[in-house]
Formats: sequence, structure tokens, C-alpha cells
Amino acid sequence: MRKDPLMRQTQDTFLGFDFGTKKIGVAVGQLTTATANSLQTLRSPNEAPNWQAIEGLVKEWQPAGFVVGISRQHDGTDNPVTPRMLKFCRQLNGRFNLPVHQQDEMLSTFEAKQLLFDDVHVNATKLWAVQDELAAQLILQTWLNGQERTV
Repeated sequence: MRKDPLMRQTQDTFLGFDFGTKKIGVAVGQLTTATANSLQTLRSPNEAPNWQAIEGLVKEWQPAGFVVGISRQHDGTDNPVTPRMLKFCRQLNGRFNLPVHQQDEMLSTFEAKQLLFDDVHVNATKLWAVQDELAAQLILQTWLNGQERTV
């Protein structure tokens, strides 16, 4: 895939992930502009990340690092999927040798569903297809908002 010269990537590009056992939402964002955009939702065959697709995104966007949403119970304890999210973080770091930042994602998928269903009136079928990438965008945007910019 040829890159548009206006889409040149810099070291302030990050990929954000909303990890799930069946699907992983992906977003891209830049520190300079402090904006995140949803990219796509990757299916997870056999409940394993689609590493080939993730590698393609890493090659395309050349990120400086990753941001992964981590969910926990309201009291701060792990929920059943938290260990798999943390494993995904370790695998990202091990495969691509880039920093992985963890972002609390409490209610991000719920917020994405509310936004799509209530505000935009997306039907349930379309909602299921895009909620994870929007949740990834919300996770990454939250992280970007918390970073200090030197611009």
C-alpha cells in the first residue's frame, strides 16, 4: 500500500486497542494533534489476536507505541478478561519492541454503544460491527488527553 505523502507518519503516532476475546477494536492517534480516529475491528479467530493483521497496521502506521484499554471491576480488582488483556500487552511489546501504555477502559464499550445507538441511531447489526473500534478510539483519546504536549 502506497502512503499518501500527506499521511507521513511521525514518532507521535500511536495505535490504540480495545481488546476482546472475539474482536479487537483498533484506532490511531497523534500526540501533536491530540486526536484519535477509529480504524477497524479485527476478528479474533479461536479467541487469539490476529497478529498478521496487527503487523500490517504496525507496518502501515509505524507507531511510536501502543495504548491498550484495561478493564477491571468497579472496586479495582481484575475481571475475568483482565489477565488476557495484560497478556496482549506483553505480546505487543514482545513482538514489536515498542512501549505499551495501559489505559483504564471502564465503560468505554458501553459509552461507544450509547453514542452509536442513542446519538447516531445506528442499528444493532451495524453497532456490533463498529462498537469496538469506537471504543478503541475513546480509549486512545482518553490517553492522548492525559499526555503533555510540547507543541
